[in-house]
Amino acid sequence: METDRLIRTLAADGAPRGMSMSRVWSLTALAAAAIAAAVFFMSIGPRGDIADAAHTIRFLFKFVVTLALFATAFAALRGLAIPGVNPARAMAPLVLAPALLLIAVGLELLAIPPSQIESRWIGSNALICMTFIPMIGIGPLAAFLFALRNGAPTRPSLAGAVSGLVAGGLSATFYAAHCTDDSPLFVATFYPLAVAILVVAGAVAGRFVARW
Repeated sequence: METDRLIRTLAADGAPRGMSMSRVWSLTALAAAAIAAAVFFMSIGPRGDIADAAHTIRFLFKFVVTLALFATAFAALRGLAIPGVNPARAMAPLVLAPALLLIAVGLELLAIPPSQIESRWIGSNALICMTFIPMIGIGPLAAFLFALRNGAPTRPSLAGAVSGLVAGGLSATFYAAHCTDDSPLFVATFYPLAVAILVVAGAVAGRFVARW
């Protein structure tokens, strides 16, 4: 009997284990990007003058900001999925995207006459922005929340909120290809408001989905 038990124990130890968290996060990011791309291209798609816009600094800078948000929030989320991690340390890189936006807004205010500030700030796509960034990001948010179940976050609501930031950064990157309001004044106002919807949704869902 002891020999049989030993054999079963050794067989169990040699059995294939679940995927590593690194692989889980990689596959989740790919799945989230695929979901966001599908929703984007099936709904609004890129702007008609994207080839010309791609030669302008303001248009390209939107992607610098949104990708910085995605990358730093993704790194923070992976850290928060580890039990006992210091939240402040994990989230420290999140200052990058807001800092870039503040610099860009300052430069924009120096570069344009006061008469143009309001029109560039309000733009013409505020409602579309507030609608489609959450719409494109809801699927990725679900994917990142699901991935959290493979980790062990000690603060599930915070981890859920950061999942919303990751999804928001990803969805805003796709939406930026459609948006014709390229001014940093517009981006610094309406993109964060739209992403905040995903952050709140993630924080609420994280309390139930990511706890362990």
